[in-house]
Amino acid sequence: TKESPAGLLGGTTPAGRWQKMWPPSREIPEWATSVSGALRRFKRQQNVPFFDRGPMNFVPMIELTRNGISECMHMGALAVTDTHGKLIAQVGNPNWLCFTRSTLKALQALPLMQSGGAKHFGFSSQELALMCASHNGEDMHVAQVSSILKKSGSTYKQMQCGCHVPYRFSFNDLPLPDGFEYDERHHNCSGKHSGFLAYCALHELPAETYTDLTHPLQLQVRKAVADVAGIASEDLAWGIDGCSAPNFAMPLSNLAQAYARLAQPESSNEYGASLKLLGEAMSAHPELVSGTGRSDADFMRVGRGDWVTKVGADGVQVIASRARGQALAIKIADGNKPALFAASVEALDQLGWLDSEQREALKPWRSAGLKNIKGAEVGERRSIFKIQTT
Repeated sequence: TKESPAGLLGGTTPAGRWQKMWPPSREIPEWATSVSGALRRFKRQQNVPFFDRGPMNFVPMIELTRNGISECMHMGALAVTDTHGKLIAQVGNPNWLCFTRSTLKALQALPLMQSGGAKHFGFSSQELALMCASHNGEDMHVAQVSSILKKSGSTYKQMQCGCHVPYRFSFNDLPLPDGFEYDERHHNCSGKHSGFLAYCALHELPAETYTDLTHPLQLQVRKAVADVAGIASEDLAWGIDGCSAPNFAMPLSNLAQAYARLAQPESSNEYGASLKLLGEAMSAHPELVSGTGRSDADFMRVGRGDWVTKVGADGVQVIASRARGQALAIKIADGNKPALFAASVEALDQLGWLDSEQREALKPWRSAGLKNIKGAEVGERRSIFKIQTT
């Protein structure tokens, strides 16, 4: 499937692996067929049973108990780095190769920013926040996407993300209202895709193929991601995300470094101005980055302007602090979101990033008590890891 890393790397040779999903009429880029750097690590990871991929890659982080008896265990790893990539703290393997998923969105907006697109089209801070979002498809989100498209002369029918039931309903187990119609603008990644279309309009590039790996837009995305994350471009492994756009895999420590730079943009001479606009837009409009009742909105509000946070599918989250010039990137191996959020809050606490008011505000995201359908508390979700400082 498109979301299966193992499926993407099937085949017996480098070229064979890529030809599984590359059209016969298209030339396979040289960087895609070279098994170097991260691709070699990725290949090794995929060919070894998940929990046997080296010592202490993942460690127990969150445990669920029922009547004091252990029932579930969620394994994970995290890395804390500064803007230079110096490792500050870790749990498990801080260099575990991990798909970035939606945590990548702010970096995917960099080519548009670097080429003057925000100024050219007059994009507002709210619209920039939406380009970095995994949103609920609420009215406020759809309005921003529609505005981005209008300013660039694009339409929602050009977006290659497809459409799904808006998260405002599916995340809350709510039925669609009678007569409610949704389209690509309601897709949680529509902000990113509307930004992609703006880049194509600005540079007069074909919009039909903007998700292709060799499209000029995606080549610029790859370069920007590699530069900000402090990793060689050829060492970025890739896969296709749920919204059909290319997504990159990198060590957790490099993902943390990228977000440390997003939070403290003066650390990057080349991308500083763009990172500043994007990072400030995210923390100024947290409700647009996710939506009502979502983690990114709550975490950034609790951060009081100091934090830039973004969650990604399948157990990835990054939280960066402007004041500290540091970021933590965390991966829960089985992708469990309650475990991810509980581990993130515990990590913030252990790192000393929380005061008493912030600790109390984030308490619901620890989800410490397990309740049954009637609301009776029947178990506990607890953190069982200790961060190691380096």
